[in-house]
Amino acid sequence: RIVTGGDDTHVVLWGAATGVLVRVMVGHENAVYGVAFSPDARHIASVSSDHLVKIWEAATGAQVRTLKGHSNVVVCVCFSPDGKRVVSGGDDKLVTVWDVETGAQVRALRGHTEIVHSVRFSPDGLRIVSGSADGLVKIWDAAIGAEVSVLRGHSGKVHSV
Repeated sequence: RIVTGGDDTHVVLWGAATGVLVRVMVGHENAVYGVAFSPDARHIASVSSDHLVKIWEAATGAQVRTLKGHSNVVVCVCFSPDGKRVVSGGDDKLVTVWDVETGAQVRALRGHTEIVHSVRFSPDGLRIVSGSADGLVKIWDAAIGAEVSVLRGHSGKVHSV
């Protein structure tokens, strides 16, 4: 399966082998900028310019949670390797960690001075990596939210980690 998001505010699930549209998930009020499958592919996370992170059931398209806490456009999202957490980032310059089960904001990581373009968990789930328009890549301790290190090597915006 493939999941996409677009300016039409929709999250769309496709059959990877067939290219057939499987379902359309409607719930965002503005453009959808980022989507991600959970590691077990049971859930989809989406982020939007409506400042929200949404969690969906992939099998049914049902909206499971709406995560509120960003104060501006949210552009990137990623599940933790165990699927229990989601990390998001956006125009509010925050890297925000969420509990998927409860929808609670676990912590907001502050340190970037420009939009956060990309977020990822490390494969072992112990670190969160964020890339920003401030040209920095920051590595965070996923358990406590402390900044572990800053990677300086780009001469411009960091779009992907």
